[in-house]
Amino acid sequence: MSMDFAPPKYAQVMRAIQERIESGEYAPGDMLPSETQLVRELGVGRTTVVRALQTLAMQGWIEREHGRGSFVKGRPESAADRVRPSQTTAEQGESPDAVVEAGRVPAPRHVARLLGVTERTPVIMRKRVARQADVVSAVETFWVPLEYALGTDLDKPEPLRRGIRQHLQAVKQLRFDHITERVTARKPTKEEAELLGSSNPVLGVLATVHDPAGAVLMVVSVALPGSLHELEDVFKVS
Repeated sequence: MSMDFAPPKYAQVMRAIQERIESGEYAPGDMLPSETQLVRELGVGRTTVVRALQTLAMQGWIEREHGRGSFVKGRPESAADRVRPSQTTAEQGESPDAVVEAGRVPAPRHVARLLGVTERTPVIMRKRVARQADVVSAVETFWVPLEYALGTDLDKPEPLRRGIRQHLQAVKQLRFDHITERVTARKPTKEEAELLGSSNPVLGVLATVHDPAGAVLMVVSVALPGSLHELEDVFKVS
């Protein structure tokens, strides 16, 4: 079995743009090619380009201005350039067929422990899939306490136009401050395997999202097929 895994397409687009910034081809202040131009040049879908640009903006490589385009800021001073799966997941809007399940459920034991509530306490659960070229590339599940989710659209099956983070900020004025993330190699659950169409091992991401006071706002679980994803970190040697 080959151990050479290609990174997801949006990560490849990110790296292509990062290399052009680092080489000086795209200088600070330059406007990046339009999304349409990048789609044609790189041979990927618009969703892939949008996700790459959103993540680059989140990491500080570029700045996106509504109605104008994306502008180069340069290599971020921060050394942590790795794509953080849980943060990226919370930032993404949803495609029309993304949401698999949404509604009130009893919190599973491991989720209840992370939320600091008793097992089977009612929470809002939202499960969705991400796709690359019509292939399910991730299963993403969010568990949100009722006090933060009631009055939002998280329990509705309709897709969110904005990411879950932006939705909670707009409706409930919640502020995301930091995320604790754990990544393990594991077997998919039965439901994850059905959605992914495979029982092969996955990279399992389990994260807790905190506000500035340290309260847990949300628990996020992401199952990433090992054949489609890899995690890469870049850091300075002190």
